Amino acid sequence: MFEELKSIVEQTLDEVLPKAQVRPSVLSEAMRYAVGSGGKRVRPLICLASAIAAGGKSEDAKFAAAAIEILHNYTLVHDDLPAMDNDVERRGNPTVWKKYGEANAILVGDALQALAYAVAAKSPVNPGRIIAELGVAGLGVVQGQVEDIAATKDVDFIYTHKTADLFVAAAVMGALAANASGADTERLRSFALNLGLAFQYEDDLLDCDSPYGRDKTAQLAAECTSAAIAALEGLPGDTSFLRTLASRLLGREV
Repeated sequence: MFEELKSIVEQTLDEVLPKAQVRPSVLSEAMRYAVGSGGKRVRPLICLASAIAAGGKSEDAKFAAAAIEILHNYTLVHDDLPAMDNDVERRGNPTVWKKYGEANAILVGDALQALAYAVAAKSPVNPGRIIAELGVAGLGVVQGQVEDIAATKDVDFIYTHKTADLFVAAAVMGALAANASGADTERLRSFALNLGLAFQYEDDLLDCDSPYGRDKTAQLAAECTSAAIAALEGLPGDTSFLRTLASRLLGREV
């Protein structure tokens, strides 16, 4: 199923991103560079698989999935800027600001954010609710980032918003695209919140910079993963992909 879902993500992204020659070409080229330079595609895969778990089809959520991935990449472009993390490399390639300049990188992020909402609006079912969910996540990520760069840090707030909010949006948008019931949507929301937190704890273990210490962080990652998998009980569709994804993200090496 992974290859099938990944193919839907890549094909839809190629469809909705501006072609490299569209004027101004530097912007179009840089947008494609930002989104197309690799990545796990975890969030759009969650979106598609959530639609399936809610009893729908993966195709129902293809625009929602593309939208969440585009929004995610906008946050990365801005995170990498000198005023933020000052990163010169991402996924083994120069960051957008390093390749295209700071001003263009800011504009690329702005353009990707705008495009994300335009793509979400293409959803054939519940487009307004899908856009609203994307907006909540977009704001949450920024709120988490502001807390992250502040002198006094609330780790739980940062992890919930900067990381988990996009996971939650991905799952809920997939559920909405499949016209899921309120109860099933909330099951998927709980799954994604716990998965997002587990994902962040695993990142901390990989980066060796957890505020909780290594053993406690590993315990938190395992607990959140178990809670995520448990939240899938009772859903009407196939949840095997989401269960496998949660298990594989635990203890990952990259």
